[in-house]
Amino acid sequence: MNTERVNTGRVNTGGVSVAGWRPDTRALVAEFVGTAFLLAAVVGSGIMAERLTDDVGLQLLQNAFATAGVLVALILALGPASGAHFNPAVTITDRVFGGIDTPTAVYYVIAQTLGGILGVIVANAMFGLDLVEWSTKDRSAGHLAFAEGVATLGLLLVIFGVVRSGRASAAAFAVGGYIGGAYYFTSSTSFANPAVTVARMFSDTFAGIEPASAPLFVVAQLVAVVVAVVVIRAIYPHIGDVAERVIVPHQMDD
Repeated sequence: MNTERVNTGRVNTGGVSVAGWRPDTRALVAEFVGTAFLLAAVVGSGIMAERLTDDVGLQLLQNAFATAGVLVALILALGPASGAHFNPAVTITDRVFGGIDTPTAVYYVIAQTLGGILGVIVANAMFGLDLVEWSTKDRSAGHLAFAEGVATLGLLLVIFGVVRSGRASAAAFAVGGYIGGAYYFTSSTSFANPAVTVARMFSDTFAGIEPASAPLFVVAQLVAVVVAVVVIRAIYPHIGDVAERVIVPHQMDD
């Protein structure tokens, strides 16, 4: 087995130092574009739902269905290039388990956050709104933050459990199904993603979150990462053996 690192962003087993590391442009573009389209779907479908009906239940259904469908498609399309994390919580957890190295994880988080913000701006533009409209939707209640922790923990359990069980080909559908369902079983409607939380501050629409509410959501999501690492290790002690396949198997060299 060839263990030499070729611009992969993976943990190197051939002794190459971090000083020789360089970012994998293809993977970073995939993370940036994928997160941008994900947020365009989340916010855009929320805006469309508000314009189609005044029924909040139908609005949530439309938002959830569109988000889940687009997420599955993005994972299938871009997963081979980057693993299709599209989520700092996934990236940080994967780093802890050794699936990626620290510089790659940092670049992934930056790409995901910037991509998410761009996606929201694009959604605003598509519906004729100001490119940036700071959200005024208050989501500061403690039970909503708790729900975010639950949503994030569940998402990570689904992702790493499916991959560890050897069914990585089903990961895209498992993640899409979980997010679609979590829109309904969590009071926060399952952001479950720090990049998504930050980006949704930029749209004063159905899917928005006011800037004052966002930090508590992000903290809850990061706490869930810590809990998830403990729980996943307890269930799957050898999770590190498959961490590089998260969310789906990918090859980041040319």
